[in-house]
Amino acid sequence: MALPLIWLGGAALGALLVADERSNQKKLTLDRRLGKAPRAHDDKRASPLPPSVFHLGEVKVKPEPGAVICCFVFGVIEHTGIWLGEDALVELHGSGLVRPISSKRFLAGRTGSRIFQACDHQHRALIAPKVLSRAEQAIYQYRNYDLFDNNCHRFVWSCITGEELSISSFDKFNKILGKYFQQAIYWDEIIPA
Repeated sequence: MALPLIWLGGAALGALLVADERSNQKKLTLDRRLGKAPRAHDDKRASPLPPSVFHLGEVKVKPEPGAVICCFVFGVIEHTGIWLGEDALVELHGSGLVRPISSKRFLAGRTGSRIFQACDHQHRALIAPKVLSRAEQAIYQYRNYDLFDNNCHRFVWSCITGEELSISSFDKFNKILGKYFQQAIYWDEIIPA
């Protein structure tokens, strides 16, 4: 008899967490609209809007060449790349090949159906000065792919800064991205091509 009660308790807790996440997303979206959202990456109030299955979709942005983009992979991790323009982006594939692909191909075989772009608090794409040229120069090169050490986040970071840095998680990637741009990072859904 205790097992069904545990299941019910777990389901109720899950529902509360989902409701809380939606409430937080709604408040942050409203704060951004009113110009009250945290701007600095180290602002204690900053709770960057990560890509989320709970994304309200109230503001969609046009993808900008050189912007950092991401999508979900089986709801557990995120996959990142650099937007090239005209429905094309560059990614580090799991085979180690850096390749240009369409947005449709970027989402194929992954559970996400939306692509998100790294933006500031005013929905403007965060783009590093030489990111586009570095990304284009890396196309068709091979890297020694490793899920935790030499992954898509490391590739994107090398395009942004020109430096190689082991980035084991999307959370760590967000933190160094915020530090680099001196901005709170918000992941806004792009307008589909």
